[in-house]
This record gives sequence, structure tokens and C-alpha cells, in this order.
Amino acid sequence: MSREQNAQPFAMVPLPAERSQKPRTTGLTMMMDWGLAHGRAEDYLELLEPYVDLVKVVVGTARLYPESYLISKLEFYKQNMVIPFLGGQFSEYVFATQGWSGMEPFFQEAKRLGFDALEISDNCVPLNDEERARMIKMAIGCGLEVHGEVGSKVFSQSAADLISQANVCMDAGAEIVLVEAAELIVDGEPNQTIIKELRDGLDLTKVLFELTGPWIKGVTLSSIHELKRFLLTEFGPDVNLANVMPDDVLETEASRVGLSVVGPDREHGAAV
Repeated sequence: MSREQNAQPFAMVPLPAERSQKPRTTGLTMMMDWGLAHGRAEDYLELLEPYVDLVKVVVGTARLYPESYLISKLEFYKQNMVIPFLGGQFSEYVFATQGWSGMEPFFQEAKRLGFDALEISDNCVPLNDEERARMIKMAIGCGLEVHGEVGSKVFSQSAADLISQANVCMDAGAEIVLVEAAELIVDGEPNQTIIKELRDGLDLTKVLFELTGPWIKGVTLSSIHELKRFLLTEFGPDVNLANVMPDDVLETEASRVGLSVVGPDREHGAAV
């Protein structure tokens, strides 16, 4: 690639040194894939690849693809240093309709198709601690990396509940824990109390905070932006963020580095 192709515009404007680069272990951005056509995924990642670390194939949409199409798209993501994983509500559906007998075949099929990771959650189908740990270990036994999710879309829980569930996930072998977005918003505003309690009770390098979305009753675009702004202000540019819509990835990165509504603080002497 030529120097012109590598060059970045406005190079005289420095970006914060604390913002990590790919392959990164903190400051992860997880993008949602609600059924992107392969060509659209390619178009998005042509620009966004440096800023996307994980892609969630949301709910049970993977069941509706032609097999060869799904395999091809998963391979494309991996070629671009993006980890695709199955959303947890698909696992919940299988567990609710087939019980334990359906779980190992489901995990084996995910691995065969090219998923190297999947989410274990109980957003709508509750799991107790024993079931949560058993399911995580079963998925790992099938060769999958597990992203545990804690929290519910149905009822609110305390920070202590979420911390306890997260520890169950990590003890069972989960690589990372996602916090359900519905737990992070109260009356359209960031639930600052519970977020700060999670900060004090968990290793945030292993936690992805989900952004809310319009699928949660009462959530507006301003609610999503307020939550994102609070998380970046509270934890800095390398906080792990999940549930970012494709059209919002670049603005999210701009927010991380202070080029959007989050900042920056005014430097002394900047204005003469």
C-alpha cells in the first residue's frame, strides 16, 4: 500500500495514547449484525475494520441463512481480525424448546459452521448458577470460547446479583462477561449507582457494557448516547462497549478519542 493510502487526514491532531490499537484486549467494540448481507458487511469493514473487535450474530438469525452464505461471512469477519459469535438468545431458545439434550448438538453445530465463540445468557429464559456453569462448561468442551452475559430483559437485578452471576461465568471458564443493557438504564438515564458498583466489584478488562437499543421499551436515541457518554467519561476511552450498531461504530470511536460529544477537556493555553 502506498504512503498516500496509509496516510491519515488531519495528522496534526493527536489521538489519546491510552486508546489501544488492534489486536486489542481492552477497549473492545462489539458490533451487532442483525442480518447484514455479505456485501454490506464488506462495505462496513472496508472503513470500520480498525474499530471493530467482535460481531454478534444477533438472536437466532443464523438459523435463517443458507449454510454456505453463513460460513463465507464468518470467514470474512475472521480474515478481518473480527471475532463473530452467536447471540445468547439463540442458546436460550434451544434450551427452552429442547432442554439439555439439545445443547451439545447445538454447540457442535456452531463450531462446525465456523463460530469460535458464542454467548451464554438468560435474558428471557432464566438459568440458576448451576445451570449457567454447566452450560458454559459444555460449550467450552465443544471447542467454543464463551462470552457470558448477566442481567435480564424481564426484571431488574441488583449489582450484587450481577457480580455474583459474572463470577459464576468466569469461574466456569468464560473469557468475558457482558452486562445486559436493560440493567444499565433507569427512566432513560444511565444507572450510575449500579455501574459504579460493577466497577468496584469486577475486573472491567473482562467486562463488556452493552449499550441499550430501541428494542427496550422507553429507550430513545438520546438514552443510548447518554449511556455511552457516561461510560466513556467514567472509565475512559478503553472501556469495553457492546451492542454498537454498524452505522454508529465510527461515531463511537470518535467519542472514545474525544472527537465527539464526550470531550475533550480544554487544554490550558489552547486559546490565545
